[in-house]
Amino acid sequence: MNSETPKHASRSSNGGPENRSGGGVFIAIGAMVGVFAGGYMGQPSAGLLVGLAVGVLAALAIWWRGRGV
Repeated sequence: MNSETPKHASRSSNGGPENRSGGGVFIAIGAMVGVFAGGYMGQPSAGLLVGLAVGVLAALAIWWRGRGV
């Protein structure tokens, strides 16, 4: 038996990136707001897609800003 500490494939929580942003919340909020706004206009599916697109753009903007670029 080897007395060394085994190396695991997963990383510990201390080794992660320092700046973590919750951009995924904008995707969820965008989808919900889009469904309600689209439902009010008679097009809930289109509202969902537009809301998802806006949420993804917001999440990408936060991710991009977090990279320091």
